[in-house]
Formats: sequence, C-alpha cells, structure tokens
Amino acid sequence: MHERLTNWAGNIVFSTEQVHRPKTIAEVQETVAAADSLRVLGSGHSFNRLADTGGALLSLAGLPRTVDIGSDRTSVRVDGGLRYGDLATPLATAGLAVHNMASLPHISVAGAVTTATHGSGVRNGNLATAVAGLEIVRADGELVTLTRDDADLAGAVVGLGALGVVTALTLDVQPAFELRQYVYENLPAAAVRDALAEILAEGYSVSLFTRWTGATIDQVWLKRRDEMPVGDFHGATLAGGPRHPVPGMPAENCTEQGGVPGPWHARLPHFRMEFTPSSGEELQSEWHVPREHALAAIEAVGALRERVAAVLQVSELRTIAADELWLSPNHQRDSLALHFTWIADTEAVLPVVADLEQALAPFAARPHWGKVFTTPLGDLRSAYPRFADFAELAHRFDPNGKFRNPWLSALLGKA
Repeated sequence: MHERLTNWAGNIVFSTEQVHRPKTIAEVQETVAAADSLRVLGSGHSFNRLADTGGALLSLAGLPRTVDIGSDRTSVRVDGGLRYGDLATPLATAGLAVHNMASLPHISVAGAVTTATHGSGVRNGNLATAVAGLEIVRADGELVTLTRDDADLAGAVVGLGALGVVTALTLDVQPAFELRQYVYENLPAAAVRDALAEILAEGYSVSLFTRWTGATIDQVWLKRRDEMPVGDFHGATLAGGPRHPVPGMPAENCTEQGGVPGPWHARLPHFRMEFTPSSGEELQSEWHVPREHALAAIEAVGALRERVAAVLQVSELRTIAADELWLSPNHQRDSLALHFTWIADTEAVLPVVADLEQALAPFAARPHWGKVFTTPLGDLRSAYPRFADFAELAHRFDPNGKFRNPWLSALLGKA
C-alpha cells in the first residue's frame, strides 16, 4: 500500500509511501525477508526520525489481538500491535495488572518498551522492565524467541527496532490493585529544596508539573494505594476540582482525581483511554539524570526558566527505578526524568533544547530515545556501558543493515 504518513505530533513526515500492514506472523516474515530496507511503525508517539525510512514501513496494527495469560497467572503474552489501554481491560477482568503505565494508554506495548518509555515511582522500573520474553522476526525472516534465560534479552528489549520486528511480548503481571489519585497545587520552592526525595516517594507514582514561570511547582499528582491525610501537602493545597496538567485544557480528558479509589488502569495513566489525543500541537523532550543529582538538575533548568517558559506548555518531573537493560536511560541508576512538552514550533524549540542539554550535561543526562534532542547520536554511545554489546547484538540479528536508517546508522556507527 502507498500512503504518506506522519507521526502523532505531525512534526515528522515519513520518507516513504510504502506501508505494509500484515495480518499474520507469516506475512510479517515474508515481508521482512523480501524487503531491502524496513522499519516498524508503532502508534507514532515518537518525535524524531527513529522510525523513519526511505524503504518500507511495517505496521503491526493488523495482527490478531492477543492477550494470553499464563497458567501460573504471573505473565501475559501479547501481540506486537497491542496498545496498553487494550491490554488493561482483559487483565483487570482476570484480576491482574502490569506494574505501571505511561501517561497515555494509547501507545503500543512494543513501541513503548523498545524506547524505554516509563511511568513513575521510586520503586517502579520503566515499562520495558516487565518484559520476560520477546518474539522477533529478524532480517532473514526467521522468528526468534528470547526469554530471561537468554543473555541477549537484556540487550534486545530496548532495541530501538534495530534487531527486527517484535511480533509478540511476554510481560510480568501481578494481582490487580486499586489506587487513589490526588492533585495538589502550588508546592513551595522551599519544599522542593528541602524535601524533594520525600515528596517523590509519597505515592506509588508521583508527578510534579511546572511551567517554569516561577520557583513553585504548579501541580503535584499523587497516585497512592492508601488515603491521604487531611491537610496540605508540604505546603501545597489540595486542588478544588479536577485538573489537567496543561492550563486551559479540559480536565474531563484526565483520569479521575479527588482521592476516589479506582482500578490501577484507570489511575496510572494521566489520560483516559476513551479520550483520543488530538494529533499535533506539541513537541516533546526528556532527559534522565541520576536521582542523586535531581535537585541540582532542577536548579540547572531553573536557571534557564525564562527561555524554557517562552516555548513550553508544561514540564513533568518523575522518578524511575534502576534496571539492567542495556540501552535503558535508567541502566544501573535510579533516575529523575525531566520531561518538556513544547509548543509546536521546531525552529523556536531546538535552541532551547540545546541550552538544556548543555545545562544538564554535568549530570550525565540521557535523552529519551523517542523525543526531540540535539546531542549527536554518536556521542550517546559512551553514556551506555553495554553499548558495544548492543551494537554486536544488532549486527548478529541484522548483519546487512536491513533495519537501519540514517538515525540508527548515526547511533551505531560502523559496528
């Protein structure tokens, strides 16, 4: 099929009109084996050219939806095109849950884990840490299965599409649980300075939202298993009604607040599955720094607050636990993620992104693979201790570079 596609935000127009939409794994294998150059398109929630290609795009949205719960009820096998929101309902019906979700439930499981997308929580790893197994169609069309018994799995999970087409994943699951979501407003700067670690640990998941127009944090979103005590929160006051993180946007698009208990999948995301995000009016960047540098990194961004605020819609600060996945931004370090939702003006945003990268460089910041950043891709190799192992793994699965594009070639170099 020939069609011109863009990513979700519309800032990327893909370089090809050749799009394959296989309906079976056999069709995926045939398509891959016959292609000279191919990249996989997930739900399109990346903001750079990671998924772009001049060859062919392959979408897994046409595969049969698969949610197979293991007999021991500790795992679930899902197809490569499934979205988190579509996984949540059958899991919850079975009394099970995944450990975390991203802000949007509309993203695909495979796309999220291959870029180390995350939720929040000082004890919660990113979404990729739940992967117990992968089924990958490699460059020659062969279907390969990796499990935790395979040393390669830790390198393949956050694979950036470099190894092949992920047609199925096995995820860890746990018993279902309820959460309450509270929103507090105007967290004083003194509380951030004096009690940041305590604040970030106050819930199962915690998000701090700020527009960097002042020293205070505009909103604190707490997702907790238990009820919050009555009163303020480190000097912040409980919101008087539902809130949206972006000022002026309708709060009815957000998951229920006010401390009303509800199932995990209706509280962990910030936004409701039944709300379809509009395409367009934003760009996004995000950097991960070691959690011990969290306050210093926040202060470094604060020194640029006027430049940042001029092109910003909202910024979100979240924590992620350390992991051992080779290309995870949280590899071997508990992290603070500094996320920026920008206005949809690339020319105005990129100079500010470069300034932030310079300000965060002393803290060994690692950018989110799917967001907007200007650091040369080759410079990121030294940020990952297992990068050489990943490059070797990618070459084994794809020796002739079928899944490479200019973005990946710049990252991997000649390896």
